Amino acid sequence: MSSSKPQPTAIAEVLSQRVLGQEEAVREISIAVAKRLAGLVTGNILMIGSSGTGKTSLMRAVELYLASDPELARHSTLVRVHANVLAEQTAEGRAGEVLLSRILDRAREQLGDQAPMEAVLGRVSQAVVFVDEIDKIRSVVGGQPNVLGIRAQEALLTLIENEAVPFTLPAWAGGKTVTLDASGLLFVAAGAFEGLYDSVYDRVTIGADRGSLQSVSVMGAGEVHEELRFSLRDWLRYEDLFDYGLTPQFLSRFDALVLLNDLGEDELLKIFLEGQDSGLHQARDYFEAMGLELALSPSAARRIAAEATRQPRLGARALKEVFRRVMRSYEFEPQRFAVDGTVIIDAGEVDEALTGRQGLQ
Repeated sequence: MSSSKPQPTAIAEVLSQRVLGQEEAVREISIAVAKRLAGLVTGNILMIGSSGTGKTSLMRAVELYLASDPELARHSTLVRVHANVLAEQTAEGRAGEVLLSRILDRAREQLGDQAPMEAVLGRVSQAVVFVDEIDKIRSVVGGQPNVLGIRAQEALLTLIENEAVPFTLPAWAGGKTVTLDASGLLFVAAGAFEGLYDSVYDRVTIGADRGSLQSVSVMGAGEVHEELRFSLRDWLRYEDLFDYGLTPQFLSRFDALVLLNDLGEDELLKIFLEGQDSGLHQARDYFEAMGLELALSPSAARRIAAEATRQPRLGARALKEVFRRVMRSYEFEPQRFAVDGTVIIDAGEVDEALTGRQGLQ
């Protein structure tokens, strides 16, 4: 990474090592990062994806990528805030101030306590703000106005829209009021948007656009039958997000709308086997520290991925929960299960663990 202006393809190659199965999201984020590094205007990004599909992992990968190269590090200040916490701070009239303070603290942490304030503020003005659970600040809940949600969206708009933002520095930074150039901030908002899939599906099947979704002929078990194949990516409109509770003023500040893929068995298997944060790699490190080797058969790995698909609301997080259930006894008494220095786990052992039949006899 010697170039100060890396190409989106090079950025995506790095990010894809940590985020699997989300090519579209990786590409969109890579384009935004490349534009920022080239000193160009970058539009804000809204990501929609179920829990565990990689939204947070993707932003963490961006932070690590930028921080790994001294030439890019001034862009690496990233803070993650939960939208519902932002709503609570909005009720106290201090959401924007608290958010800027968090960015300032993160920049100071990166540069050190003795860093010149000018350098710290320079990083603040180039920060990435990751607003998680953005769907929790809906303007409408249960058909009624949600005042906190509306105010939280307005507080974010204040930062997104205004290039010159008055900001009173904390006491450790001198306490004076400065004017912060916020035009370089990149906002990435993300949420699961539970219920959005169903509402859009209803619109195209029984609602205003009934009849738009055509059935297709599918061959199965030697017979042909008709089947509706619905993809949120194909049918989502901005009006659906307005109805969900994002105000038009707020949504218009996001240039890119990215839908993350739900993770099926094949995607989960790949994450389990290749993901840098996979519990499998951590377990192998643990057994290696015990002087042993851990070996999982392909069928065992596939069985773990299949079990994880039974918890679709958890996405990739389900892998760790399932694998923990499998490994509990093995990690407690690793030597007991070793044969010639290797602990071998096949699909049968996975089934025993998952059905509760495995025990310490």
